[in-house]
This record gives sequence, structure tokens and C-alpha cells, in this order.
Amino acid sequence: MKIYLDAVKKIMDEGNDREGRYGPTRALFALPLRFKMKDGFPAMTTKKLAFRTVAAELLWFISGSGDNRELNRLGCHIWDANGNADYWKPKAKYEGDLGRIYGVQWRHWKRPDGKEVDQLKDVIERIKSNPYDRRLVVSAWNPGELDQMALPPCHMIFQFFVSDGKLSMHMFQRSADMFLGVPFNIASYALLLHIVARLTNLEADELVMTLGDAHVVHNHFDAVKEQLARESFPLCQLWLSPDIKSLEDLNTEQFKEPDDIFKIIKLENYQSHPTIKAPMGV
Repeated sequence: MKIYLDAVKKIMDEGNDREGRYGPTRALFALPLRFKMKDGFPAMTTKKLAFRTVAAELLWFISGSGDNRELNRLGCHIWDANGNADYWKPKAKYEGDLGRIYGVQWRHWKRPDGKEVDQLKDVIERIKSNPYDRRLVVSAWNPGELDQMALPPCHMIFQFFVSDGKLSMHMFQRSADMFLGVPFNIASYALLLHIVARLTNLEADELVMTLGDAHVVHNHFDAVKEQLARESFPLCQLWLSPDIKSLEDLNTEQFKEPDDIFKIIKLENYQSHPTIKAPMGV
């Protein structure tokens, strides 16, 4: 994960200090990150990655849900603070409602005529039928519905690229919390890349990320310095069940307990340093 660690160090050394939504940050603009899947699965090793949480949230997105109760059932509580925020509570239509966030946009984008677009299903079918199409894009950024979201999307759009039987993905992230969020985002989109590669009979090749406002929150500085002082472990491998053949095989209703996720998705040979805690901004 040298690419990530070098990016964090660059921000700490060269970034611009300025006020952010939840306190002062040090930031750089439009940082690129590239991860080759042949080098291993890009799970953070200089602090422990909560991979079950990563997988649970991604499968919840894929399901098209905006109901935090379903995510909680999977043992994931990372959206609780946003769901309970004062600015959102008056807008929530039911207990646990997070509005028209990521998964809703991926699977239920509203057209002007009232019909819905299943962007994720459509892009998978297009990869199969026309792999060199330049419109292999999924967007969570819907300007007309930003006020209907508990949190506007940070990782807002991604595009696929096929070459020589290999699948790559480019994701643009408008706001990138380098310590808390980005390690999670790297693993999440690497997992999504592998899943889509499986569903399209391609080899997962490269994850490319462009981070718009790439920042370290000032009250994360000590945690970042601790992480940068640690030595990395070798990268692990991702295992996907051979039974995953369609989006329906990722249905979250099949999981009776949170750890049931590991029956279809898990990391092998994962080593890491202990968790480093830091406050999350809301």
C-alpha cells in the first residue's frame, strides 16, 4: 500500500491548511492512486481494515437499499451518525431511512418519465455485449436529489475499461478523508471491481482512483503519524465464492448472521497492525 502511504505523506508535507465542514484540514487536489490487482488485494496493512464492514456496505449498495436497518442487520453501523444527524432527521421518511444515497442511485435512478434505470445491471450487460463501449459508467451524483440524501456521495462516479480480457475501473471521489475513509474506499471499489469482473467473465486488472479534495483532518494528525511509522505487510488475496454468478447471488437476505458474509466473500492471508482510532466527522 505504498501508493496510499506516499499520498498521505505528500499531503502532510505539501498540503494546504484550510477550514473544512467538520474542522480544519490539510489538503491537496486531484491526487491519483493506482492499484494493480495482480499485486494482491489492496487491503490496508498498517492498520486493521474492518473488511466485513467493507463487504457489508458494498453488498448493501448493490442491493439498491437506502435503509440503515438492513445495514445494521449485517453488523455495520458506519451510517448511524449520518442517519441521526440533526439536518437529516426531519427529512427521513421512516426509521433508518437514509434517502436516495449510493445504492438507490446505482439501482433505482429516476428518469424524468418516472421510470427507473438500473445502472449497475445495465453496465454489466453492456460490458458483456459491447466491452469497448466508452459509456460503461455508473453515477451516484444526482444533482436533482442531493437534498434527498443523508449524505451526498463522496465517491460519486466510476467507469469501466476492458482490454485483452481484463477489466479496470476508474473512480472519482470528490471528498477523500485520507485516514478514515480512503482505505475503506480502496477496498470497497477493489471488491466491486472483482465482483463485476467475475460477473462478466473477465480478469480484474487495475483500480484507478482520482481524489478531488484529498485531505487529512487536523485531529487525525497524530494517528496518521503513527500509521506512517509502521512497516507494511504483504498484500492478501480476495476469495469469491464460485457460486457468485449474478447480482442476485449477492442478495443480503441470504445472511442470517453478519459473519455469513464470509461464506461468499473473504480475505485470505490478511495480516495487519492493530486498529488506530480517530474521530469521524459528520
